[in-house]
Amino acid sequence: MEEEIGRITHFFSHLNVGIILVTHGTIKTGDKLHFKGHTTDFYETVESMQKEHAAVSQAAKGESVGIKVKEPVREHDLVFKIISDS
Repeated sequence: MEEEIGRITHFFSHLNVGIILVTHGTIKTGDKLHFKGHTTDFYETVESMQKEHAAVSQAAKGESVGIKVKEPVREHDLVFKIISDS
């Protein structure tokens, strides 16, 4: 099961870092995310996050965080958090 938690606002290709604006809920280190857009569709586990160049372990609604990604993401791509059924 997935729940939408945000969207991509920027991608730094030289760093492979996507900036996520959290629009619902929270993101924590260790969460599994699904990035989905017109040409984007992959899963990534959050290894680390940064806010204003400082490491953080979670981000809440209204915050923007940078997350290293294995594939390019694009502005307006949606970000979903995988929720276990248990």
